[in-house]
Amino acid sequence: MFPSRLESLRGAREFLEGFCEGAGVPRQSCLKLNLVVEELFLNTVKHGHRGGSDAPVWIRLAAEDGAVRLTYEDRAPPFNPFAAATREMLEALADTRREGGLGVLLAHGLTRESEYAYLFGRNRIRLALDP
Repeated sequence: MFPSRLESLRGAREFLEGFCEGAGVPRQSCLKLNLVVEELFLNTVKHGHRGGSDAPVWIRLAAEDGAVRLTYEDRAPPFNPFAAATREMLEALADTRREGGLGVLLAHGLTRESEYAYLFGRNRIRLALDP
């Protein structure tokens, strides 16, 4: 569990690195995982909590069947980054936006499975990344 603050991202990265090393996750897969979590975390801080909050972010990881499974949860307002409407909006704004937004599309492209739910006041994102 990490506070929804930019300075907490370093601890989240260390957690990911430790998981990858302990689970024998290949370096390339660990880099993908790091990128996906970084995008989700930055979106939580920047957009969900408008710059930061002490509200927690939960990150759970498992290595199974040659894939890494990630469960990412936060207490930001409901937002499904993988909804068709979100994807269409981000793609439509691609030419006019100055920064941001592409991370969600990139993160989705690096996963083989994605699932979103808003449960008990939490956004829950479950992803599977290939090795």
